[in-house]
Amino acid sequence: MGYYAIQVKLSYDFTRAVPVDNPKMLDYQAFLKKFGADGNTMVIGVQTDQYFKKDFFNGVATLGQELKKIPGVIGILSIPEVVTLAIDSSTQKFGPLKVFHYPYTNQQLLDTAKSVFESLRFYQTILYNPKTNAYLMGVSVNKDTINSKSRTRLINDISATVSAFEKSSNTTVHLSGMPYIRTVMANRIKSELNLFLLASLVLSALTLFLFFRSISATIMSLLVVGMGVIWSFGTIVLFGYKITLLTALIPILVVVIGVPNCIYFLNKYHTTYKELPDKEKALVNMVGRMGIVTLFCNIAAAIGFAVFAFTKSPLLQEFGIVAGINIMALFFISLLFIPSVLSYLPAPKPKHTKYLDNPLLEKLLVKIERWTFHHAKWVYGITAIITIIAIIGIFRIKSEGFIVDDLPKKDKLYTDLKWFETQFQGLMPLEILVDAKKSRAALKMETMLDVEELSNYIATKPEAARPLSIVEALKFANQGFYYGDTASYVLPLEIPASLSAALRSKEKGKSDFMKLIGQFLDSNQQSTRISVNMKDIGSVKLPILIEDLQKKSAQIFDSTKYNVLFTGSTITFLEGTSFIIRGLKESIFWAFLLITLCMLYLFKSFRILLCSLIPNLVPLIVTAGVMGWVGIALKPSTVLVFSVALGIAIDVTIRFLINYKQELPHFNNQVAPTLVQTIRHTGISIIYTSLVLIAGFIIFCWSDFGGTNALGWLTSLTLVVGTLTNLVLLPVLIITTSAKQKG
Repeated sequence: MGYYAIQVKLSYDFTRAVPVDNPKMLDYQAFLKKFGADGNTMVIGVQTDQYFKKDFFNGVATLGQELKKIPGVIGILSIPEVVTLAIDSSTQKFGPLKVFHYPYTNQQLLDTAKSVFESLRFYQTILYNPKTNAYLMGVSVNKDTINSKSRTRLINDISATVSAFEKSSNTTVHLSGMPYIRTVMANRIKSELNLFLLASLVLSALTLFLFFRSISATIMSLLVVGMGVIWSFGTIVLFGYKITLLTALIPILVVVIGVPNCIYFLNKYHTTYKELPDKEKALVNMVGRMGIVTLFCNIAAAIGFAVFAFTKSPLLQEFGIVAGINIMALFFISLLFIPSVLSYLPAPKPKHTKYLDNPLLEKLLVKIERWTFHHAKWVYGITAIITIIAIIGIFRIKSEGFIVDDLPKKDKLYTDLKWFETQFQGLMPLEILVDAKKSRAALKMETMLDVEELSNYIATKPEAARPLSIVEALKFANQGFYYGDTASYVLPLEIPASLSAALRSKEKGKSDFMKLIGQFLDSNQQSTRISVNMKDIGSVKLPILIEDLQKKSAQIFDSTKYNVLFTGSTITFLEGTSFIIRGLKESIFWAFLLITLCMLYLFKSFRILLCSLIPNLVPLIVTAGVMGWVGIALKPSTVLVFSVALGIAIDVTIRFLINYKQELPHFNNQVAPTLVQTIRHTGISIIYTSLVLIAGFIIFCWSDFGGTNALGWLTSLTLVVGTLTNLVLLPVLIITTSAKQKG
């Protein structure tokens, strides 16, 4: 497994949250087939009144030339490279002419070129904001490079070149765009998860050592977890998968399941050896008693995650398969490895079992016994009050996701995106595909007028930038034809036949401008596109805006003549976010149902089943309620907390109830003394397990990412609540239902 684990690769495909047969995904794939990838542009922005000073302008031009040399960069859209459309005095042909001829040594020449540029309305709000002195440069990157492991190298090369310009020009430069945001966020989350996982293991190891006072026991526990992590990566490779942002969390789940396995095995071994100082008998008793407990705990946890495999989302399917298999594999690793190692190690010394006689824990467990037998009404009352408050909090939960989610508001990645949203109305790509149903019908004047009307409507929306379409290109051409007259930036009365023929031409020597126009038409001129950059307004506001635009397009375009399709990576992001949240919610429901059936089979008693479900529901309700009260939205990074929470809570319940069931015959099936014995023996393991896991998870609270941070403190909260409900509420429920049964 180690051999396969070292071959594991990262996935850079961000659209796999949505099933391939999903209508919106099919629409997006159809769009890509016609027009190629969207969202493959990085943007560089500056805000300065020195832009058209010759030294600064020459620096910007040089920056563009340096960026073009970087492997993976396929084009630059910047002010020094802009063209105007005019009649070439030397050839007397109408076509594109460069506006700027850098490098400039004469400020007056630059000022003259600047005047020409500022008269070209096509570039306004696209490359510069005339009101704020904000300027933009677009860097188009190769879609294959940005979807491969070379993406980090490409983004780093671009960032380094931009940083050099920033220092030399002494100007603040803003960087953003989908390729940049996705790469930086993925790399940060990956490195942060690795760092926190290591820190979590170290902290867990220290806590284990403080409890057991044994280096060998601590190393053995870490080896169990380490093997589980290696097996999980090996499984990913064997199934032909790659690491995604979801499967990257599996090592954390291995820690969650693996550490309790080790603690419970060791605790039973030490307890038995202390009562009967025979190592071999202690090991036999440990395997006999804890084998079945650990089996059902791991089965329950595996079910909790394996149900994701039955969703339609490839991202969730992979997570479910790998997590389910490896949680069960962890059982076999624990069952075979721990007893084998302990059989070779010397018998436990008194210092190794000293933790069993912890005076503080004994006092705590005695208090729990007192609450169980003498304060049942208080336990029910406090539980009911907390649950009601939590349920009210649940109704306050919002389900909302953003493309730049979980980042601190002061992070440069976030502030740079907001700068572009302020200056240029956003960067998130929305594509509107207008299919005229007939060849060459996309260039008809009727189509152009409808496209213009919809574009004008979109431009009135504060969430969207001015749309780009072939209409804008034709207005630009018309302005050039009338010698740059700004009043002529309007649609021509008819589209010249020569332009239509030039667009159909497949000549390699097409001008950059003809290539630009060609990007807005498919090969037979049946479909045209409207490209809109939008603000990152989130998954709540975005559907409302899209619905509004769709209603307007339905009013403008005659459905008998046109098919209008809204697509783009913004739409697939929205669909992916809602799909993951919906899939996780459904999976948690099915997991709870399957675990319920598993518990019913295990205990064969509806009374015990009822007792087991309530202590598991309460921690989930409390966690959800806290999210509502604190204002943490439901999104892919936070919904997963419930799956982890369910796995933790059910694990503790099964261990308590199986121990209770095992002890019952030894006390002539008397409930009270059996509960006392179970609380005292299992209670120590439960508390130690919770403390070790809290120590492991609390480290994630220092994360800069909201999702990782929430995973840390919400899981720790669930551990605390789950420990209390299983040690206090569960025994009270057993006593109450047993009394009623006898009555």
